[in-house]
Amino acid sequence: MSDLEQNIRERAYQLWMENGCEHGKADMHWLDAQREVLAAALGGVARVSNGAAGKLKTKASAPRKKRRAA
Repeated sequence: MSDLEQNIRERAYQLWMENGCEHGKADMHWLDAQREVLAAALGGVARVSNGAAGKLKTKASAPRKKRRAA
């Protein structure tokens, strides 16, 4: 097991403990821990907040022009 995976595992366990040892949320704790550990490893180069992950835009669109009624 790599050091990175061990760090994620330990942080996920801490998050589980902090949230009252709720069962059924292992994936959520793992992903939160992974995000935190990787962000720390990258030194904040590529931080993404929880809400921003699904809101990334791939293409910029030009503003639409309004048409006049005839």
